[in-house]
Amino acid sequence: MEKILNRIHPVSDPEATYFLQVSWEKDLGTGFGLVLSDCQCAWTGTVSEADISREAADIEMDRGKYVDELRKALIAGEESAGKYNFVIS
Repeated sequence: MEKILNRIHPVSDPEATYFLQVSWEKDLGTGFGLVLSDCQCAWTGTVSEADISREAADIEMDRGKYVDELRKALIAGEESAGKYNFVIS
C-alpha cells in the first residue's frame, strides 16, 4: 500500500492547516482511502472504483483523465500547488 501526506490550506478557511493522507493499493483508479485531520480531530473515508467511475460519468469526463486529475489534486502536492483548491464543509 502506498500513502502520501500533504498539508493543505482550504480556501474556505485559509488560516487553517489540515493534513490530508491518501492511501491506495495499485493506483487511484482502483479506489483509495482518505484521512483528513486538523490536529484536533480526524475524519476518514473511502472512495471505491465504482465511486470514481460514477463521478467521472456525472461530470462527463473521460475516466482516465478524471483519475489523472485526482492524482494531481490529491497526490502531486507541491507540483500542483496553487492549481487545486480545497473547501472544508
